[in-house]
Amino acid sequence: MLQRLKIPVTLVLLAVLMTGCGTTADGTLDRSGFWGKFVGLVSDGLDYFYELTTDYGIAILIVTLIVRLITLPLMIKQIRYTKVMQQLSPELTKIREKYKNDKQMINQETMKLFQQYNANPLAGCFPILVQMPILLALYQAINTNHALKEHEFLGILLLSSTQSIENIILAVLAAGTTYIQSKMSMVNNDANTKMMLMIMPLMIGFFTWQFPAALGLYWIFSNVLTIVQTYFTKGIKAPNAPEATAGGKKK
Repeated sequence: MLQRLKIPVTLVLLAVLMTGCGTTADGTLDRSGFWGKFVGLVSDGLDYFYELTTDYGIAILIVTLIVRLITLPLMIKQIRYTKVMQQLSPELTKIREKYKNDKQMINQETMKLFQQYNANPLAGCFPILVQMPILLALYQAINTNHALKEHEFLGILLLSSTQSIENIILAVLAAGTTYIQSKMSMVNNDANTKMMLMIMPLMIGFFTWQFPAALGLYWIFSNVLTIVQTYFTKGIKAPNAPEATAGGKKK
């Protein structure tokens, strides 16, 4: 369970830490370094789309969509890896039960199974790691753009509001969409996965309530786009899965 929580918790901690990286004492963006320039580019993008739409909320949606399009090839790889893991799940369970007192044999047999299916155990993490700089830059761009935080989305939602009634509504939406997109990408239905399915939406909902509403809006947009992408790419097949022979063995 702790291993499953490691990546999302690390991402949240990095997001919090990176909020102060590349900022000046008054909370504005410091563009002198490489990271500051990169975040500045994202922030300028938000400003550009605001000029086109006159609404920073819509600008966040457009930038989120662009990020999703850029990372679409990575998501397809992630989906293929998930489908491979769905195929391997029963076999992995058998290995853990057969060698439950021998961790070395579990590791050896697991690696053999991965090699048989041409599955890379790091494939599930690599897309997340590649997307992380983009997502953190967008996070900080939203957090340091004062014009954005003073704006009201659709004339209703103040994008800098925290711990308000509006944030509660955003938190519920963020938690709900997180649950749906997590459910759609589940590999198996074991107890740890089910617990994770409940913990992650609660975590995201809590942070959405705590953070500026603009960040909650981004998270909801991102979840909805992920749900749509997952739905339309569900026909993607797992690569190089060995076929079963007449004797019931894998080739």
